[in-house]
Amino acid sequence: MLVTKKAPDFTATAVLADGSIVEDFNLYENLGEKGAVLFFYPLDFTFVCPSEIIAFSHRAKEFRERGINVIGCSIDSQFSHFAWRETPVEKGGIGRVDMPLVADITKQIARDYDVLLNESVALRGSFLIDADGTVRHAVINDLPLGRNIDEMIRMVDTMLFTNEYGEVCPAGWQKGDEGMKADTDGVAEYLAKHEKDL
Repeated sequence: MLVTKKAPDFTATAVLADGSIVEDFNLYENLGEKGAVLFFYPLDFTFVCPSEIIAFSHRAKEFRERGINVIGCSIDSQFSHFAWRETPVEKGGIGRVDMPLVADITKQIARDYDVLLNESVALRGSFLIDADGTVRHAVINDLPLGRNIDEMIRMVDTMLFTNEYGEVCPAGWQKGDEGMKADTDGVAEYLAKHEKDL
C-alpha cells in the first residue's frame, strides 16, 4: 500500500509526447509543478488500453493546467510504444498521444508499485503523486475494468484543494464546492447544511 508513502522513483526509457525516445526518463524529474498521475496499463496493441490512453491524452491539457503531468507505463519496449503511437486509431493504434509512455521491460517499476500480475503484465493501476513525491491516491483495476479519467481529475482537484486550504473534501466533492473543517464542529456544521445532498 503506497498511499501516504513516497512514490518509488525510477529512471527508464520512454517515448515522449513529441515522439522522441529518451533513455533517462526519471519520475521525480518529470513531476509537474504540483505532481503527477502515473498510470499503468497491461500491453500495447490491446483492447481496453487504447480507450484509457486516448482518454488520458484528451485530458492531458486539463491535468497540466492544474500543474499535474500524466505519465503512462507498461511492460512493452520503447519500440512497441513508438509503433503504437505511429499507428492511426482507425487501424488499432493510439495516435500521437499527449504524454510520455515509459518502457518497463524488466517489469521492475510494476513490481515496485505492486501492480504486476503473475510476473506477466501490469494491472490498471493509477497513482496520484503530490509535488513532494507522496502518493496521495491510488486505485488498481482488474484487467477488464476500464478507468474513469474524470474521477482522477476530481481527485487531483481534491488534493489541490486540501493542500491549499487545509480543509477536507466530503463525499462527492467537486471543484468549487465547499470544503469541511477537520474537526467535530466543522463536520457537524457541514452535515447540517448538506446531509440531504449526500
